[in-house]
Amino acid sequence: MNGGLLVAGTTSDAGKSVVTAGICRWLVRQGVKVAPFKAQNMSLNSFVTREGAEIGRAQAMQAQACRVEPTALMNPVLLKPGGEQSSQVVLLGKPVGELSARGYHGGRQQKLLGTVLDCLAELRGTYDAVICEGAGSPAEINLRRTDIVNMGIARNARLPVLVVGDIDRGGVFASFFGTVALLSPEDQELVAGFLVNKFRGDVSLLEPGLDMLHGLTGRQTYGVLPFRHGLGIDEEDGLRVSLRGTVRESNTAPPVGEDVLRVAVCAIPLMSNFTDVDALAAEPGVVVRFVDRPEELADADLVVVPGTRGTVRALEWLRERGLADALRRRAAEQRPVLGICGGLQILGEHIEDEVESRRGEVDGLGILPVRVRFAREKTLTRPAGEALGERVEGYEIHHGVAEVTGGEPFLDGCRVGQTWGTHWHGSLESDGFRRAFLREVAAAAGRRFVPAPDTSFAALREEQLDRLGDLIEQHADTDALWRLIESGAPQGLPFIPPGAPA
Repeated sequence: MNGGLLVAGTTSDAGKSVVTAGICRWLVRQGVKVAPFKAQNMSLNSFVTREGAEIGRAQAMQAQACRVEPTALMNPVLLKPGGEQSSQVVLLGKPVGELSARGYHGGRQQKLLGTVLDCLAELRGTYDAVICEGAGSPAEINLRRTDIVNMGIARNARLPVLVVGDIDRGGVFASFFGTVALLSPEDQELVAGFLVNKFRGDVSLLEPGLDMLHGLTGRQTYGVLPFRHGLGIDEEDGLRVSLRGTVRESNTAPPVGEDVLRVAVCAIPLMSNFTDVDALAAEPGVVVRFVDRPEELADADLVVVPGTRGTVRALEWLRERGLADALRRRAAEQRPVLGICGGLQILGEHIEDEVESRRGEVDGLGILPVRVRFAREKTLTRPAGEALGERVEGYEIHHGVAEVTGGEPFLDGCRVGQTWGTHWHGSLESDGFRRAFLREVAAAAGRRFVPAPDTSFAALREEQLDRLGDLIEQHADTDALWRLIESGAPQGLPFIPPGAPA
């Protein structure tokens, strides 16, 4: 078997990432050697592979679904937004420069097509099947000429395309039909059919619409996946969900002790690696929310200042909103604060930045004895060590080089009183360390909170990935899906006018 599939979507956030992961987990349980692939990802939520390459966390999660080690081949192009108009371009795991959207789509993107196809070919030569994830919608006709992630990759690699639609948003039939009808005849030949995501209710009520969709497009629907809570793992951007008062992967189990522990995460601009708090939210009795007002810190037992792609901009935002003063008061009152990566830099005394913001010398909040100088070369490592008497593993993604001049050592950063700072992402996924840290926070906050003795974050992740595999196995036409992956798009699919404009 040397199969492949491109999972496209009617919109961003239609569920492409989780559907791709679900198909990967279903295949690997069938004994198929499978790998994920996304030619181009735009995300501030990234990960470091063992060889020191930076890729999107969604592809790292999909590799875990495949039970393989993630590599740069699985996400050769990563775009990390630095503002409204520009992004850092990461190629094969290493940053190669900053480009405006116009500059990228004006020529650079098309030049990357050869690299992208080489990576895909190498994966297809190694694995039985490669499940590719698209980006946004394949019917973005303004970008089709330079597309290397949707129909551009499908056409060049002759991949069948499965279009995912989020029915919970409404308008899914129009979205399916319109997506196909805005593609050229050559692109339409590869669009095999549809997959309905996040359906609530009786499927029999949906079937007449699916029959009409088949009659209109000549394409089948490969499954209707029911709505399930808690499956949005390692998405490209979960902030808009979190700010509505829900936190991805929140655990509803009652606390082990008498009290809950309240965690407030500052929703700073260009927030990166918000998945750092997923391990906290997985703990029974820990309530995590994202906040953007100083009064929301008042009842928090722990405040987290997360990573960001814009440290200086985030500092200004914290000051403008009064959150900077609230953080200083917390530190002075010995109330727990944790700064991660950009958060560590913000809590420090001084920043010298001629790389990210190019603002030169800027004062930090002065809570931790740390001075930061931004280097042009990015630090991409997978450190391991010990803290609070427990083994810890993490990963680092930053341009800022920290000089720690005082405090107690803490994961290559420092601790002063009840304020901690580290460049390590992912440290809270180490179960023993997380429990020890939460015990310290609870004691400092005066809460009778007790960490659950048996919460395994890795095991919870595996359970979620199995749930995704179950969704595909139980609610998709897996025989038809298998044929699609193995043999490509069906022959003779009809053209749906008007097609892409000339």
